Amino acid sequence: MAEKKEIEKYFKNLSNRERAIFEGAISMGALFHQFIGVPISKKNLELIKDAIESSIKLQPAIKDVKVKINEKKVEEMESKFNYTTLTEEMLDVKIISRVKDIEAVIRMKYIDKLKYPLIYVEKVRGVNNKI
Repeated sequence: MAEKKEIEKYFKNLSNRERAIFEGAISMGALFHQFIGVPISKKNLELIKDAIESSIKLQPAIKDVKVKINEKKVEEMESKFNYTTLTEEMLDVKIISRVKDIEAVIRMKYIDKLKYPLIYVEKVRGVNNKI
């Protein structure tokens, strides 16, 4: 409980909504920079997906993480050595963060039209419809 109060004092200038967005977005940035470039193949695709989800879920404000890895893109990019590296084009990720009565859904999705892995706020909602 003392640690929680210590942490809260650093966020007293934010609303629960702002903090939920911050927590989800900072986790998405960490996910992106930690896992892009990891070796991947059809054989370890599920293992990589599970590792990403379980590691990000360890963070205290994170309630859920859903990672989709485009298997077709992995297959297309595999080298003659039967692996490639994870790229932003392969990922579609949702992170749900919660701060008190507010949840934020943060999304990372590669947008072909932009040629860019866009990270954005997909939704902010109250827990038990409190928004």
